Amino acid sequence: MTHRTTLFPFLMLLGGIVSPLNAQTAPNFQVHDTKAPEEISEISRLYLEGKLVATFRLNLSHTDETQTITMPLGRTSMNYALCGEITILHNGHPETHSVSSAGTLHHPEGHLLEAVGTQHFTDFFLVDYDDAMTATHHRGPALVCALPNS
Repeated sequence: MTHRTTLFPFLMLLGGIVSPLNAQTAPNFQVHDTKAPEEISEISRLYLEGKLVATFRLNLSHTDETQTITMPLGRTSMNYALCGEITILHNGHPETHSVSSAGTLHHPEGHLLEAVGTQHFTDFFLVDYDDAMTATHHRGPALVCALPNS
């Protein structure tokens, strides 16, 4: 019994010394999404390499959101897709648009990317206003957005 109680603090101390030195933290970046004034609501999903990594839900009482996205270890470039539904007030009537786009992120670690909608809320993509080379946008719908959700 004594051996076990003296060993535990030693292992805790050893773990506290060794773990931070050996721990490898995955790089990350942030994505910020803001509701436009004419939007009533928005639900958008961010995919990296076909895997869902974030969901943003905006409405009249929750108008912006920033999420930290963890990158896969060892990756510096990756494909992304943004999918979702945006409801706007158009000529006094609610109008829902499905949004879908794809692109590529290049060394996004440490960056803040903005989710931006254009062309009357039909095109939706990521942009880094401080470094245009971080995110490239591919026009047209993203394939992952067309897949049925289960």
